[in-house]
Amino acid sequence: MTNEEKLKIALEKAAASLGLEAASNTIVIERSRDTAHGDYSTNLAMRLAKQAGKAPRDLAALLAEKIQEEAVEKIEIAGPGFINFFMKKDALQNVIAKIIEEGENYGKLPSKGKKINLEYVSANPTGDLHLGHTRCAAVGDSLARLLTYDGYDVTREFYVNDCGNQIEHLGHSIRARYHELFGEPLQLGDDDYHGHDLIDIAKSIKDKYGDKYLADNEESHDFFIRYGIDNELAKLKKDLADFGVSFDVFTYESDIRKGGTIEKTLDFLKDHLYESEGATFLRTTDYLDDKDRPVIKSNGQPTYFMPDICYHYNKAARGFDHLIDVLGADHHGYVNRMKSALMMKGYPEDYLEVTFVQVVRVFRDGAEVKMSKRTGKAIAHRDLVEDVGVDAVRYFFIERSQSSHLDFNYNLAMEQSSSNPVYYCQYAHARCASLLNLGEGIALDPSGKGLNNEEELSILKHLADFSSMIEGAARDRAPYKVAAYAHDLAEKFHEFYAKNRVIDRDNLELTSSRLALIKAVKIAMENALGILGVSAPEKM
Repeated sequence: MTNEEKLKIALEKAAASLGLEAASNTIVIERSRDTAHGDYSTNLAMRLAKQAGKAPRDLAALLAEKIQEEAVEKIEIAGPGFINFFMKKDALQNVIAKIIEEGENYGKLPSKGKKINLEYVSANPTGDLHLGHTRCAAVGDSLARLLTYDGYDVTREFYVNDCGNQIEHLGHSIRARYHELFGEPLQLGDDDYHGHDLIDIAKSIKDKYGDKYLADNEESHDFFIRYGIDNELAKLKKDLADFGVSFDVFTYESDIRKGGTIEKTLDFLKDHLYESEGATFLRTTDYLDDKDRPVIKSNGQPTYFMPDICYHYNKAARGFDHLIDVLGADHHGYVNRMKSALMMKGYPEDYLEVTFVQVVRVFRDGAEVKMSKRTGKAIAHRDLVEDVGVDAVRYFFIERSQSSHLDFNYNLAMEQSSSNPVYYCQYAHARCASLLNLGEGIALDPSGKGLNNEEELSILKHLADFSSMIEGAARDRAPYKVAAYAHDLAEKFHEFYAKNRVIDRDNLELTSSRLALIKAVKIAMENALGILGVSAPEKM
C-alpha cells in the first residue's frame, strides 16, 4: 500500500469518527512542493467544512486529532485549512524494497474486473498515415497501456471504413492506373486518388494477373476495391507496427453491414425516426444533440452516421463495460449524436467517452515545415518516424495533453542534450544501468538505510507516488502525466547524481543503499517509458 493510500484510508476513518462522509477514493492527496510544508497535504477539511458546519481550519484540527497512521511522523495545519503530513523516513525508504521485488509490475494496480474497448487511428485505407494519425496512434496506444496498468481489461480496436464513396474512388483510381500500364490514357477525376503508391499497386496487379481485369464488369470493379483495401491496410499495419502500435481487433464496415444490419437497426429505432424532404432523420434532440441527424438520404442510401450507429451497437453487444473513441478534433459534433443513439439502446450517457486529439505542426530551424524534402508532399507519418525515430516522435506527441495543439520541434527532437526531454529521461535510465554495472559485486541493501539527504528523500517520495500517478493519469485519460512523471524522476535523479557520490568503496553500507535506490529509479523509469511506448536503453 502506498503512503497516499494509507493517508486516504486514515482520513476516511477520521472523518467517519466525526460523523462525516468522505470515501477514500474521493480524497485528494497532493505531494508538497516544499518539504518545509511536509511530504503530503490534503484539502479535505475545506471540502467537508459545509457538511460539518465548521470553519475549515477548525475542522482540519479536529481531523488531525483523529488521524491514526503509523507512517505519519507529524501533522500540521496550514493556511485556510490544509492538513500537511510529515512522514517517517522509513515509510519513504520502504518503497525501494517494494520496487525491486515487483520489478516490471511495479505500479500496476489490481484488476478492476472491467472491460474497455478503445478505438483509435481507424485511418481510411486509401493512403498514407498523416501526422494527425500519428498523434492518435501515440495517444491511443499509450492510453491502452496506461489503462491496462490501472487494472482494466483493454481491447484495442481499429475500424476499417471499407465502404462508401472514398472506397469507390480508390478502386477507380487503381483501375485507371492499371489501364494506364496497358497504354491507355490516364483517366482520374478530381475526387480520385493521385498518389504514386497506387501505381505500385497497379503494377503488382499486372505482374500477378496480366490483363485479366481489363474488362469493366462487376468482378473487376470489386477486385480493384478489395485489392486496394488489402494493400493499403497492410501498409498501414506495417507503419503502425514499426511505431510500436498493434491492435487486438480489426472490424470492417462491410462486415457490420452484412445480414441486413442497417435495416434491422432502423427497425429497432423506428420510434425515434421521422421523414423530412424524402430523408429519414433520427430524433437525437430527444437526448443530447442540438439537432436531429439524417440516417437515410433522400436517395435511399444510408448516411455515414447510420453504419457508425450499427458499429457502436456491435461494440456494445460484445460485453464491454465502457467504450472510448480517440478521434481528431474535427469530430466534436459527432459525440452527442452517438451518445444519443446509444441511449436509445438503453446505455447510460457516459457509456461512450470520446478523447479528442488536436492537430500537429512541424517546425525546423524556426519555420513551419509542411512538405517532405524526400517526397515533395505533405509530411507523412512514415517520413517523420524515419527521420527522427520512434522514441522521439512518441514522447513528443504524448508529452502535451492531447487536447492541446502540438508544435513539434524537429531540431530539439534530434538533439542529444538535456534540452531534449526524451533523451534526458533515457540518459537517466542508461546512467542508472552504468552505475549498477560499476557496482557489480556490491550487495544491494533495499532497506533505504542511510538515505536521508534532501535529494534522496525527494527521489523516494517521487518513487512512492508512481501508483497514484498511474491511477490519476488513467482516470483523467492523460498519458502526458506519465511523461511528466518520467521527466521529473530524471530531473531528481540527475540532481542527486551531481551532488552525491554513489559508489564509495570506503563506505559500502551507504553505497549498498544508494545502489538499491539507483535500481529502483531504473525500474520506475523503464516502467514509465514503457507506458509511453518509448525504449529504455542500457547504454547511450
